[in-house]
Amino acid sequence: MQYEITGDNLQMVTLRLAPGEKVCAEAGAMVNMSGNMQMTTNMKGGLFKGLRRMMTGEGLFMTEFTPEGGNGFVSFAGNVPGKIFTLDLNGNEFIAQKDAFLCSEQEIDLDIAFTKRLRSGAFGGEGFVLQRISGSGKAFLHCCGDIMEMTLAPGEVVKVETGLVVGFESTVDYSIALAGGVKTVFFGGEGLFLATLTGPGKVVMQSMDVAKLANSLIPFLPIQNSSGQ
Repeated sequence: MQYEITGDNLQMVTLRLAPGEKVCAEAGAMVNMSGNMQMTTNMKGGLFKGLRRMMTGEGLFMTEFTPEGGNGFVSFAGNVPGKIFTLDLNGNEFIAQKDAFLCSEQEIDLDIAFTKRLRSGAFGGEGFVLQRISGSGKAFLHCCGDIMEMTLAPGEVVKVETGLVVGFESTVDYSIALAGGVKTVFFGGEGLFLATLTGPGKVVMQSMDVAKLANSLIPFLPIQNSSGQ
């Protein structure tokens, strides 16, 4: 499989497949495809795996793409302004926020991952359930805004606003802490909690929080009264 990521702030990834190669994607992520590309919808991994994916905010069904009678291409894009991050897996695991997964090679497996601390899930903003991405091959994650990637040394710590954590390798420890003292919490404007990520391992962050983006647009949305006018 060959791939190309195009665009600046509304990126799209185009995958070029040879006969016999297959890729999987969430329903609705496809932008365009060659005329010989065949689509099939199934519950990858069976009903149990499908239900577990739904707990992370993904769909019960996934769409599988494969070319017929020659090489073909298929393109995917996210549903908010942002960039696409390429994840190369070789038997290791990557823990990602809900809705980050865009598409992947067939050998990539999606499952759920629970945060190690209940408080992290209860107050962290990303929910108690995250996505576990594993297997061998390439997966593509959609990030809101721009991407920042860090590789933490053993014991190295970075603190991030919870909604800006795209994901991290399974070797990274993840927890949630209060953002400073009482005045910082109530008057600092940075939110109640910060994610604390402790190395070793890779961490991927994004510059924009989808929830904050949605809230910032609310004052500009037209208000419809009860009479429908």
